[in-house]
Amino acid sequence: MQEAVDKWTNIKKIHKNLKLHMIGKLQTNKVKYAVPLFDYIHSLDNIKLAEKISKEQEKLKKNLKIFIQVNIGNEPQKSGILMNDLENFLKSCVKELKLNIIGLMCIPPQNEPVKEYFKKMYEINKFFNLKELSMGMSQDYLDAINYGSTYVRIGSDIFGQRS
Repeated sequence: MQEAVDKWTNIKKIHKNLKLHMIGKLQTNKVKYAVPLFDYIHSLDNIKLAEKISKEQEKLKKNLKIFIQVNIGNEPQKSGILMNDLENFLKSCVKELKLNIIGLMCIPPQNEPVKEYFKKMYEINKFFNLKELSMGMSQDYLDAINYGSTYVRIGSDIFGQRS
């Protein structure tokens, strides 16, 4: 987060129409830095984080566009809302916390065919009548687009691997 604040704060002041996307894990203690800087968050993955974002947005009179990260493969090592909890989580975010949830995001399990997960995410996103879908990275973004992804995260193909 510190790198993003250092790098983008002045650039955003100069370029008012620039929209920044937070695509990595967002820790609750970094929300106070993320909300003023970013316009989109692709990784809302728990209620504590949702509450913090809601409070910070209210303070700053800002309305971020947010994707809920879904743990589509029910993987214990991954962040994200489990499928069984998604409906209640989404309702809490929208109705109680007044968050602008525009879509869902997922990272399918590694070493498994991604198409079935992308298809499932597309269907779930459509079921909840959400307009945007954030899925697909450098290695699988073409499949993601074929299954309705409106945002792909292809950083390593553009910027190279991070050290």
